[in-house]
Amino acid sequence: MVWQAWTTASILEQWVTPKPWHAETKTMDFREGGFWLYAMISPEGEKHWSRYDYQKIEPQQKIIELRGFSDETGLVDPNFPRTSCTNIFSEKEGKTLVEVSAEYGSLEVLEYMATHGFKEGMNASLQNLDELLEQLKR
Repeated sequence: MVWQAWTTASILEQWVTPKPWHAETKTMDFREGGFWLYAMISPEGEKHWSRYDYQKIEPQQKIIELRGFSDETGLVDPNFPRTSCTNIFSEKEGKTLVEVSAEYGSLEVLEYMATHGFKEGMNASLQNLDELLEQLKR
């Protein structure tokens, strides 16, 4: 279930953004060389676009993706270096553990993310995922 939650657009949309925001997928091609283009949408309807390019996929084990802010066509912002993220899936005490690591494209990007709520947003998103998985188990 956890793997599907990270790799299926309709499920990702249910947890990946902190409430009261929501996500909307424009396109998703989950394969090495494919990408996910989606918008984070504010309660007022403001859209912030992102593109995740899938660099390496080891089913049920690892996803390496290159993340970046983009426009609605998927054109990545050249003034904002992209972030390489590695997501490793493993089992621990009968549960799925996901370890996420990020390598930022520049110190400026790291500072921007640190001062614009990325940590808090990620924590809120993962809480959404926990809640969703509990619902799906029922």
